[in-house]
Formats: sequence, C-alpha cells, structure tokens
Amino acid sequence: MTSTREGLLTAADRYLVGGCLGMFRLPDESATVFARGEGGHIYDVEGRDFIDFVMGSGPMILGHSHPAVVAAVQEQVGMGSTFYGLNEPAIRLAGKVVEASPCGEQIRFTSSGTEATFAALRIARAYTGREKVLKFEGGWHGGHDYAQLSASNSAPSPYPTPTIDSGGIPSGASGSVLVSPFNDADMAADLIAANAADLAAVIVEPLQRAIPPEPGFLDALRSACRDHGALLIFDEVVTGFRLAWGGAQEAYGCVPDLAVYGKTISGGYALAGVCGRADLMSCADPRRRGEPQYVFVSGTSNGNPVSCTAGLATLAVLEEPGSYDRLYRASERLKQGMESQAEDLDIPLQVVGDGPVLQPFFTREPVRNYADSLKADGARARAFGVELLRQEIFHTPGGKFYVSLAHTDEDIERTLAATAVALEAVRPSVTL
Repeated sequence: MTSTREGLLTAADRYLVGGCLGMFRLPDESATVFARGEGGHIYDVEGRDFIDFVMGSGPMILGHSHPAVVAAVQEQVGMGSTFYGLNEPAIRLAGKVVEASPCGEQIRFTSSGTEATFAALRIARAYTGREKVLKFEGGWHGGHDYAQLSASNSAPSPYPTPTIDSGGIPSGASGSVLVSPFNDADMAADLIAANAADLAAVIVEPLQRAIPPEPGFLDALRSACRDHGALLIFDEVVTGFRLAWGGAQEAYGCVPDLAVYGKTISGGYALAGVCGRADLMSCADPRRRGEPQYVFVSGTSNGNPVSCTAGLATLAVLEEPGSYDRLYRASERLKQGMESQAEDLDIPLQVVGDGPVLQPFFTREPVRNYADSLKADGARARAFGVELLRQEIFHTPGGKFYVSLAHTDEDIERTLAATAVALEAVRPSVTL
C-alpha cells in the first residue's frame, strides 16, 4: 500500500465498505485523503490546502488542533484514556452542560448522538408507559431504527406514516413512529392529540438541518405535549452550545423535557449525552434496576476522561466574551456574500440557516420544511458543491456549511471568491 493519494484511495475501495467511513463519500472526481487540520483549514496527503466548512460534521467549532484542546488532551492521555468509572473531567463537564441547559438537571453521557437520541426515546417510553414517537420529516436523529424513518426520503412521506430509509428496520420500529412536516404546528398538534393515549414523545431538531423554526412552532409543540402527557425532546446535537451558550433552548425561548447534546461538547472526540429533568433521567439510575421504569443507558467509553477533557477545553473557549458574536458575524458575511453574488447572476439561490449553520438552496420559493427542500434544484446544489471542492473549499456537495471560530476574515473572502467561480459554473443550468 502506497501513501500517495491514488494508492490510498485504491486501498480504501478495497478495504472500506463503499471506500468511505459511513454515508459521507466525496464524488469520485473530488475524492481525496486528508492528513491534518489546522484552524479553519484541512490538508490532504498531497498538501492541498482546503478551507473546511465540514468541520468534522460539526464538532470542530473551534477549528482543528486548537492549542487549548490539544494541550488539555495531551495532559489527560498521559494520565489515562478511560477507566469505566467516575473521573473528574466527566463530573466537571456534566456540571457545565447541566448548568448551561435550560432543561438540565442531570445528564447521562453516551459515545455518539445516535446513542443519545435512542436513549432519550427509551427514557420517554419507560417514563410514560407509551410506545409511539412523533418526529418531523427530514429531521436527522442518527442511525438507529427509529431515526432512519423519513429522514432522507426522496419524496414527501404519506403523513403520518413514515418512509423507511434503510433496509433492516423491523416493522415494530416503523409502526411506532409518526411523521409530520416541520413548521406545521396545526398538523403536529392534531397528531399529538389524536395519539395522546399512545404517544411517549415528540422529538425535534429545533433548527431542522438548517431550516429555522417559524415563530410559535416550538411553543405549539411544548403546549401540546404538556396538555397530553407526552415528553418534548430537543435534539441539540447540532444546536447545543452553537446557536447560543444555552443552545436552541436559549435562542428560541422554548424549554423541552429532555435535550440531546453532541458535537460541540466533544472537542472532536467521541462524546454525546442526554440531559433533562431529574425525574426523567432517574430512569437510567442503576440503583433502579429491576423496576418497570428502569432504562439501560451505558457504554464502555461513556464519559471517558479524554473526550470530557476535550469538551471542557472547547466550552471554556466558547464561554469567552465575544465568541458567539464572532461566529454570527462570519456566518452572516458568508450568507450575504453568496446571496449577493447569486442575485447579480440572476441565479435563484437562498442561503437558509441560523447562526453558524448555513445551507444554500437553489430556489426562489420559501424553504419551510423538508418537502420544500425537495423542490429546490438539488442537482445544481451538488454541482455547486463539487465546483467548490475544485476551488479547495471543503464542503459537502448539496449540504451544510459549518462556520467555526477559526474561520478568519481572509478565509471568508477566499471562500466568497470561490463561490463566485462556482456560481458562474452552474449558471448555465435551467433557471427555476
């Protein structure tokens, strides 16, 4: 096996399923192998310098190899990587997250967002004694059976019946999930009321992918859940500590019963968690084992000191005055710059998002929910992303931009120079 780009890609195709690490595979013409990251940049094995807006799919909110995170992790690794027991970094991080979270009283760490959303739903089922869950079409809650329903379907779901996105999902899982369009408060409230006797929880990304909630939508969910005894779960894996110190709960002024965290609390390492009211979280107390409401939520690497140390170092930087102002300023410059360029070229582009989470959609119609996003020109969005890769801007074609504290003014200017070229390249496409 050679260490050249071509040799490594050949080996990846030989040994890794799909030649990738999961669902993220770059187009063949843009495929590469990354060697290191620094700040807002990522470098491949050929030494090419990409401005990174993937940011590890979000965790690198401070940028790559942040000195404070590196130093903290190096010190902790010398003292031990994991103990499968209480450790000071885990206790300190738990306190930090709970105190910042408006709904927080206790937390249970997991190793991934998928595990955390699964655990939150399990807690809701055990606590309420009910089985059904309501989710929103296009909402992403990880890879477990309940999450892979109407999350990435190619056509609108037959509400409230979900579309199955993956093979291997048992009928029991799909039969216990209801699906509704995001930002349709009336349909969601009607479904909650109609299924009140069986509905354990409503799980929602308060910022769904990059689509913001309309005024009153989250409050309507909160009210309907309270009225009918269902739990409201915010999936804050993306929004937690990113939209604000108190996450989407603070940004949108709505407090759920449970919140799921990941990405920003991990510092780039494997870590997530479920946080919420103490009476709900107590279902996972091992001292309650054997009781009907006891819920198993455990794992070998949960709360390991290296990940927790990285998370603490990350949150310490985010807590510094001006951090969120910088994130929002850089994101707004990128958004306004792209939209202005598209307007000058008469290209139907809108950049949807909130704070440092953005996504370009090639359409003039409002994007309020997942069905609306399917009407946008996805082929043009993917072509735009591929052209950005050619311009050495690392961006998921057709997907989101994650803006970090490491992105400098120069990075934004270089990116906008690249988006101008990319928009010109996709201009010949049919105008919507």
